[in-house]
Amino acid sequence: MRYRLTFVVGLALGYVLGTRAGRERYEQLKKTARQVAQNPAVRNTAETAATQGRQFAGRAYHTVSSKVGDRVPDSVAHRVRSLRERNINGTPEDDWGTSNT
Repeated sequence: MRYRLTFVVGLALGYVLGTRAGRERYEQLKKTARQVAQNPAVRNTAETAATQGRQFAGRAYHTVSSKVGDRVPDSVAHRVRSLRERNINGTPEDDWGTSNT
């Protein structure tokens, strides 16, 4: 019960302080977040992480498929093949219409 009370008090305090900060603070935080996101070092790091993630996912698929063999459902195997072919062909967008990087 004590933890619930502490949580509720913290939630109420955060709400009160947040509403007092108001729109100016929100805009300031938004501007800072945008500047960080547009920083070339951050963008390069995010791109590198995305590329490495794709590489690790491909390796993981090969490892799992070699151990599982033909027991991988056809729908999964087809989806992975189509993604791989699309990346090889240079299509810049994923299923949601966003860039792969």
